[in-house]
Amino acid sequence: MAEHRYNPSMRIDVLTLFPGMFEGPLTESILQRAREQGLLDIRFHDLRQFGLGKYHQVDDAPYGGGAGMVMRPDVLVQAIEEVIAEGLEGQKGKKKMKGPWCIYFSPRGKKLKQAKAERVAKKEWLLLLCGHYEGIDQRVIDGWIDEEMSIGDYVLTGGELPAMVLIDAVARQIPGVLGKDESAEQESFSKALGRKKEYPHYTRPEDFRGMKVPPVLLSGNHKEIECWRQAQVQ
Repeated sequence: MAEHRYNPSMRIDVLTLFPGMFEGPLTESILQRAREQGLLDIRFHDLRQFGLGKYHQVDDAPYGGGAGMVMRPDVLVQAIEEVIAEGLEGQKGKKKMKGPWCIYFSPRGKKLKQAKAERVAKKEWLLLLCGHYEGIDQRVIDGWIDEEMSIGDYVLTGGELPAMVLIDAVARQIPGVLGKDESAEQESFSKALGRKKEYPHYTRPEDFRGMKVPPVLLSGNHKEIECWRQAQVQ
């Protein structure tokens, strides 16, 4: 069997003002099983813990004026550096990982596509920064972020939903998460399908309200079935 090109497990640290938002999406179904099996190690860090003063301030008014608030660089960098230091310290006696690949979610980032998800899935350790308000101080992006990423040409209230989307897309590439590796290798937009949409699927009953399964899928001829499926790829 060929060696799988993705890591057998991944650590993901999420920096967020709202860690509770991740309950549900990451604690159910396939992702929860992956975490229980040790394929995914996801840790959440509340940015308020790094806030300033009595009210744990994380944002301030933008220089130059304008609406909204901007997340402060001193707060964010302290959070990033402490999480990285903790992660590196926790590796004592274990296989050493490099520092994390740091991603910030923003409408200005490059759009997440399947090829990007596959590339990110090769990382051993991800640090995901979820911004809010009008965004974060540019100096954080310039000095501490490896990749600025968007999930579409629209604006959301924060980076939590994009982080969930990326985690789901990346987790599917980790061996064992889907049960069968070919489940991820022959999907829409996968390299195996030329980055096109996959073929349609059918199951029982054979005849549902007059709509029948294509006869070729019932033929048992695997070569013809494969030719049919390739012809349906769009």
